[in-house]
Formats: sequence, structure tokens, C-alpha cells
Amino acid sequence: MTNARALKSLITAAALLGVGSISALAQQVNLYTVREPGLVKPLVEAFTAKSGVKVNTVFLKDGLAERVAAEGERSPADVLMTVDVANLVEIVEKGVAQPVKSAALEAAIPSQLRDAGGQWFAVSLRARLVYASKDRVKETALNYEDLADPRWKGKVCIRSGQHQYNVALIAAYIAHHGEAAAETWLKGVKANLARKAGGGDREVARDILGGLCDVGVGNSYYVGLMRSGAGGPDQKKWGDAINVVIPTFKNGATHVNASGAAVAKHAPNRDNAVKFLEFLVSDEGQKIYSEANYEYPVKAGAQTHPIIAALGKLEPDTLPLAEIAKHRKAASVLVDKVGFDN
Repeated sequence: MTNARALKSLITAAALLGVGSISALAQQVNLYTVREPGLVKPLVEAFTAKSGVKVNTVFLKDGLAERVAAEGERSPADVLMTVDVANLVEIVEKGVAQPVKSAALEAAIPSQLRDAGGQWFAVSLRARLVYASKDRVKETALNYEDLADPRWKGKVCIRSGQHQYNVALIAAYIAHHGEAAAETWLKGVKANLARKAGGGDREVARDILGGLCDVGVGNSYYVGLMRSGAGGPDQKKWGDAINVVIPTFKNGATHVNASGAAVAKHAPNRDNAVKFLEFLVSDEGQKIYSEANYEYPVKAGAQTHPIIAALGKLEPDTLPLAEIAKHRKAASVLVDKVGFDN
């Protein structure tokens, strides 16, 4: 970026954000995020306390990449924070991120959990787990492939196959076994459903407690939200009624998805943006993810919330998230082809 262009970007960002001077803007960073305020607030407060850099946050329900693309060179966005690998990949595909080279990020984040070109980085993980009835299921080890076994006929609950959590899981299945095997598997899982695919992951636990199904699929952090009582007394009962199995692919490991962040292409505060990303994967930042939303850390040795740690040892799939993302369209097509949600 030329000096003239950099100055123009600073002035534009200052005007859009209502900042009175360029010198004031220099100690700020502008965050666009789809994450909940309850998680973002402790992160930005801790970062500001540590660095002295103020964080201006724009909360979006969705359409993060589209918003930044529409703003173009005038965008004040420095950091783009989202969830699900598909959304991270979309940031790159829409050309709204820039490459970052950071020894701190590369040391903290395994290579399969970041973009090969440095345009996005996973900052926390959630695993796709099996919820099982404490009363009716004796198995303590299961593979994802087992969900299609006829012994579970009429006993499986799961949310919509087109939900991003399940599309990612199916995409991972394709990456491991190919489309033909994934189609056969999806047909088997559909044949085992106790009810129409739908609701949310916490409703899977509710329906297991109610005896409608014996096993189901849900994300790891929902276990924390339920068992901690954060969702209320009813959800605590749901969480306490299930055993949680950390499944793997046969000859593989456990499917994980990620929340992540990128530095915006036209970031007027690029250095502060990189500092913010580096903070997110520091021990302090990883601890906040654990405490605020029961997410797994990406950094080896970082703190995991006791509720989540008690579930057992997680061995994340070593397939690159970007490789799994390549199969998401095929996964979505398969969901419709087998009538999974019908």
C-alpha cells in the first residue's frame, strides 16, 4: 500500500467510525464479527488491557464477507471473526482477506487449522460428538461410521443435515471415504432416525432424556452450556442425562470445526489486527474461549474448561480444514439426494 493510499484509508476509516483523529485511530482496531457479544466482550477487554489498543466492534448476524466486499477499499474493517470453516474459506474466495506471516500464529496453530496462504486462522475448536443415553446405551466407544449400523434403527436423533455443522461432518466423511461411501452412510443414518432430522443439538439431548432416541450427534460446547446450567435448569437435566462419546472415523480421528479470524484486505490498522489475532491464540485468549463458550483450544497445552476436559482426550482430525471445506457442496447435494431432511 502506498503512503497516499494508506493515509486515505486511515481518513476514510476515521470518518466511518466517527474517530476524531488519525493519531487516535492508530491505537485502535476495528473488528467485524458474527460471534455473540457475550464471548467477544471478554476477549476485547482483555486485549485492550494488555495492549492498550481499543477495539471497535461491529456485530453482524451473517453476511460478513459480503459486507466487507461491498465496502471495498473504503472498509474500516481490520479483523474479520466468524465461525465454521466454510465462512473462513468464503472470506478468501471473496477476496476480502490478506496474507499474514506471524511466527506466533504459526507456533500456536497446527497447519491443518489455518489457511496455507495465511489468510485465515482457526482460534478455537468444537468437536462433533455422540450423545448417548446413560440408561440405555452401554457403548463407550463409537465411530461416526457406526451411526449407520442397523442396530441403531429408530434410535438416532440429529439436527438438519443441511445445517452447517452436519454439512461439515458429511464433507469430512467424503474426504475420508469418498462420495459413494458417504451416500451409503447417509442413507443408513436416515434409516436409523427416531424422528425427522431437525431442531438443535441441545434438543438431541432433550429427546434422549425423553426416551425418543438413544443416541444423537451434537457439538462439544453445547455439553458445557447444558451441564454448567448456563441454559437453565431444564437444559442442565438434558446435559446430565447423556454420556458423551468422542467418536472417530475408522482409522482416523475426531471431526472438528473451528471459529477463526482473518485480517481484512484493506485493514487500516494492520499491525494492531495481527496483534489481536496473536492475542486470541495466546494462553490468555485461549482461556477466555474456554471459559466463555466451552470451546477447545487450538494451542497445545492451553486450558480446556473442566466440563469439556472431563469428556475425555480429543484427538482432532489431521485432515486440513480447507481440504474438508472443498467437499461441502458435494455434502449438501448428498443431503438432498437421499432426502435426509424429509
